Amino acid sequence: MPYVNIKLVEGRSAEAKKALATDITDAIVRHCGGAADHVYVVFEDIPATDFIVGGQTVADRRKARGDG
Repeated sequence: MPYVNIKLVEGRSAEAKKALATDITDAIVRHCGGAADHVYVVFEDIPATDFIVGGQTVADRRKARGDG
């Protein structure tokens, strides 16, 4: 049973996550075989203040770009 854990900066809609989970499930079934109902996809939403890239929080990076 494949278990896929995806960590994202919070803010994606439930619909976007469902679409991504469907695509991931389909890819695993296509490439690895097995049944879709045995593929687990779990999302973890991380606050932008707790997700750091290059030593800078995503929140600060967004502010610097003018979109946060």
